[in-house]
Amino acid sequence: MNSREPSHSLPGQNNKRRKELLFGILSGLLLGFSYPPFPFPYLSFIAFIPYFYILERRESLAAINRFTYLTLFCFNLVALYWVGSWTRGADPFLMISGAALIFFNPLFYLIVSTLFYFSKKYFNRKISLFLFPFYWVTFEYLYGLTDLRFPWLTLGNSLSYFNSFIQIADITGVYGLSIIILFINLLLYKSFSSYKAIKKNSIAYFIGACVLFLSVEIYGIIRVSSFKESSKSIIVGLIQPDLNPWEKWAGGNIGKQLDLYLDLSDQAVKKGAELIIWPESALPVYLFSGNYDTEIARIESFVKSRNISLMTGMPDINFYFNKNEAPPEAKETRSGIKYTSYNSIFLFSPYVSTIQQYRKIMLVPFGEHVPFVEKLPFLGDFIKWEVGISSWNIGNDKTVFKLYDPGGVSVNIGGVVCIESIYPDFISEFIRNGAELLVVVTNDSWYGKSSGPYQHKEIAVLRAVENRKTVVRAANGGISCIIDPLGKTLTQSEMFTKTFLVGEAPIEDGLTFYSRFPFIFPWLSLLISISTIFGFLYQKIFIKKENTHHEQND
Repeated sequence: MNSREPSHSLPGQNNKRRKELLFGILSGLLLGFSYPPFPFPYLSFIAFIPYFYILERRESLAAINRFTYLTLFCFNLVALYWVGSWTRGADPFLMISGAALIFFNPLFYLIVSTLFYFSKKYFNRKISLFLFPFYWVTFEYLYGLTDLRFPWLTLGNSLSYFNSFIQIADITGVYGLSIIILFINLLLYKSFSSYKAIKKNSIAYFIGACVLFLSVEIYGIIRVSSFKESSKSIIVGLIQPDLNPWEKWAGGNIGKQLDLYLDLSDQAVKKGAELIIWPESALPVYLFSGNYDTEIARIESFVKSRNISLMTGMPDINFYFNKNEAPPEAKETRSGIKYTSYNSIFLFSPYVSTIQQYRKIMLVPFGEHVPFVEKLPFLGDFIKWEVGISSWNIGNDKTVFKLYDPGGVSVNIGGVVCIESIYPDFISEFIRNGAELLVVVTNDSWYGKSSGPYQHKEIAVLRAVENRKTVVRAANGGISCIIDPLGKTLTQSEMFTKTFLVGEAPIEDGLTFYSRFPFIFPWLSLLISISTIFGFLYQKIFIKKENTHHEQND
């Protein structure tokens, strides 16, 4: 009789595992397909329901984390498949890094499920579920602080196509949107799971989900209909040269590349552009290294003769022939000369001789900066792109460019490079420093016509809404665009086209609630998570010790 019991129980166990597997895959796929460029943002409101169903039934930490990894692996596979580039001529290191990201990125989400496990041990299952959104945002926030940061998939980013709903981001920011999404999922799940047991509770949960959803939506509709556009604006010309990013860094005729930029810029000026913007690393040279005086003179001559300003992404290098003057982070050439190099933005103006500069601060892990290389310098010797841009130094100052026109519009511009636009609190610092317009220079051509460039563009929509500022993007191969303070795209280019865009960019001053207080939801979530950890440890150590002591006395 005993010998037959395993054979009877095995099919049931297999069916249970198969069901759990399918629920995890379903949640991951629903979540992945809620992100751009897929036009299904509403899926994010139900994506966690299958996940919560299994999560609530798992007991051990290992079981909870295994299921979480499966779910988030499927999510990452759908949303981040493009990171390896997988285009002709792509760098092998980038491909390896992209594949590794798909497998390793889901591991970071185990912070959420581990906090849930701690909470379940300290509180109970029901309370823990309703604290889950705060654990999730704790992870999202902390992930943006480390050298390994890549918070591309912040949950609120899934809603960029749902314009009316994201308007509340001017109060909550994208982290607040993540919490709202998760609470709607939770309330719908509780409504579903309690339907057979207590119908009254089921209806209450469903009404709660509807009230939360409609409250946010009504706020958005009112905000859009009542928003008053500023009378102040500037006409920008966005230059999209569509240069092959792999071949560009291999060298070539810099003069011809500059001819292309100046020709497109001249056409934009004839269309009325007052500010010309070139993309990230527009020319693949260190323009101010002392070897390109002719090219600098041509740019300055163009700016003065057309009476316009020109902002461009550009590599920058500084040599320190006296080693004692070199900063600690300086690198060394083979000949022993110390130097620093930066992924920078420069602003040329016809009215002042000084060329303003911003040096990129938030570098792409592995792509632009080797994580922990300052503490472990040997890592920089073998982790490099073939294009040679994996060792930028980190900038220090959040520069706000002063665009001054004696006869026209004076504008304070926050200029950022590429991935910096995905960090909400980082962008808000530029706004608090006085920026009235946000400019993003980027090169998304590394990733072909994949989801990546579209996701990157849509993330900028959230930055516009959070701060009620126009966001202007100039991209090498697209997507170049102008996004207004309501998050609506006024004009945009096609991918991989050699073109220019000219359009009016509204200038908005002032600060939103989010711009003033960007850390409310992250810090609240962090406080709840820290309290949960201490509560778990207290119960695990002190209460257990106290119970043991009583048992010994008895």
